[in-house]
Amino acid sequence: MNIQGIIRTTHTQAQCIADSVSADNLSEMKTHAEGDYVITQITSTKVRSVIASMDDYLMNLTVAEEVCEKSSQTSNQELRDETGSK
Repeated sequence: MNIQGIIRTTHTQAQCIADSVSADNLSEMKTHAEGDYVITQITSTKVRSVIASMDDYLMNLTVAEEVCEKSSQTSNQELRDETGSK
């Protein structure tokens, strides 16, 4: 029997976040961005595995949000510096 969990979250930088968390996905995990959503599907034969994977994923998601936000802020500041804008 396969057990499946799906997590769908909304983000302004969904592609950045999906790319970031995908790097840590296990073989039974699939992550992609759809518009402003990051969707992750986790499949296993054991409930405990799905729950543990979801827990790890949510921690990674938090870190990815912070990284993508900092990256965006840095890119925006560099653009302002190059154009002389404030």
